[in-house]
Amino acid sequence: MRKILGCIKKAIMDFNMIQDGDVVGVGVSGGKDSVALLYGLKLFQNFSPVKYELKALTLTLGFDNFDLTPIEKMCDEINIEYIIKPTEIGNLVFEERREKNPCSLCSRFKRAALHNLCKDNSINKLALGHHSDDAIETLFLSMFYEGRIHTFNPVTYLSRKDLTMIRPMIYADEREIVRAIKRHGLPEVKSPCPADGNTKREYIKQSLMKLYKDIPYSKQNLLNALKNEKQLNIWKIKEEEFIESKKELY
Repeated sequence: MRKILGCIKKAIMDFNMIQDGDVVGVGVSGGKDSVALLYGLKLFQNFSPVKYELKALTLTLGFDNFDLTPIEKMCDEINIEYIIKPTEIGNLVFEERREKNPCSLCSRFKRAALHNLCKDNSINKLALGHHSDDAIETLFLSMFYEGRIHTFNPVTYLSRKDLTMIRPMIYADEREIVRAIKRHGLPEVKSPCPADGNTKREYIKQSLMKLYKDIPYSKQNLLNALKNEKQLNIWKIKEEEFIESKKELY
């Protein structure tokens, strides 16, 4: 867990994620990333120069076979308040709307529910378990499927909710997270989502893994590129020319 802790500490300091008196809610899906983040933030709390309160948050999505007992036991052992909010998001997305591409809609519903859960429990920082691999995958998903260069930010302030989302594991490698979970015997609860493992993100993940094998240091260079604002070189079209070109198309 030492490497994960080092990544968490660096991210918190680099992006000024947590201040004295913050109440940090960790979104816990039951998967390895969110569990590692919760455990890591608890360990960091012991020697952090800033003092903050920690709570764990889980949304149930209305699926069967989602037993949170292992997470409840872990939270009890490390003395973290655990808040579980029942929802029917899964049934709404898969049964009522029968979405062909359910992940985007489900994600929006979950974010809204988590934001409301934070406000209901006086939480001003929502910590999510996204890591460096997630950031790169999101970049490629955005380019390939949306035609834009975009990934999530380490810190995002939501003015309408007066809530800040933070991603303290932004520097952490997924392989190190897997090792830490096994080494410390941390619990995992398998997602009952019907789309789990069969998504565009999973396709991008597998494609990138092949790329990393073929091109040494490519993963680190991609991470460096995400931080390289000064050398961002994209095409810039004058507004008038852009409008005219659209007129010609239509």
